[in-house]
Amino acid sequence: MIHFLGKTNIDFLGKKYFALIFSCAMIVLGLVAIFHIHAGNANLGVDFAGGLGLQVRFSQPVTLAEVREVLDQVQIKDADIQELPTEKKILIKLKKQEEGAQDTIEKALKDSLVTKEPIIESVTAIGPKIGERTKRDALLAILAATIGILLYIAIRFRFHFAIGATIATFHDVMALLGIFYLLDKEINLIFISALLTIAGYSLTDTVVVFDRIRENLGKVAKGNVTLEALMNKSINEVLSRTIITSLTTFISALALFFFGGEVLHDFALAMMLGIIIGTYSSIFIASPVVLLIGKNSLIKR
Repeated sequence: MIHFLGKTNIDFLGKKYFALIFSCAMIVLGLVAIFHIHAGNANLGVDFAGGLGLQVRFSQPVTLAEVREVLDQVQIKDADIQELPTEKKILIKLKKQEEGAQDTIEKALKDSLVTKEPIIESVTAIGPKIGERTKRDALLAILAATIGILLYIAIRFRFHFAIGATIATFHDVMALLGIFYLLDKEINLIFISALLTIAGYSLTDTVVVFDRIRENLGKVAKGNVTLEALMNKSINEVLSRTIITSLTTFISALALFFFGGEVLHDFALAMMLGIIIGTYSSIFIASPVVLLIGKNSLIKR
């Protein structure tokens, strides 16, 4: 394995209480964000808040930038635009707009893109009930992922490790949700997919740390080293791997952020923040939680 940092001896667990206090604050922030999302006070996407969906067909290929420019000219903000290039169609989703928004968009497209002959093929109303169902389904998806993580770690390792991994993953989701709420970024289905992706990424990183701790647990039973020292040693042993993996993934997300276009901009931002948060939680949350709740039973084994 490539050793990016060489041999390190950082006392990560010595800072566990400061890290846990900070992480509790991030979790509280995430819970506040959930409260405001449920109350409808956050910047919700059309899938959650309701609105209007327009499917527009063109005679010639059209870019998202062209459509976005037309919408900006008529002061239609925060529209979610998706491209269907093989069918020469554009799907425009609008949050609740003033009456006549559909006619305004249709006229603007026909005036500005007259050579491409835009025709609105269908109009779909996305009502509050659909938005509430989407929010419920998104919450269930996150809960299902969390339960799956708990079961997987409990089977592969021990129950104390499962608790640590679950709390770390819950922290990652809450922290990212809270940060997006503070930044007033749109909460939509793309963001939910980023949350689930980060949950899986963080779990992978946590499993690597846990695997090294499990390999070294025999030294505690022999009385050669304390459990806290062993955990510190294990984290330091995989630190180079953790940083290299996180850095390469972060660079990929950074490329998406700058060159992936407007549609992927917030997704890439969520991925970059999630990588940082997930790496932090694998080191400063998962292992300290295992140490605090399972110290005696792990030593006995």
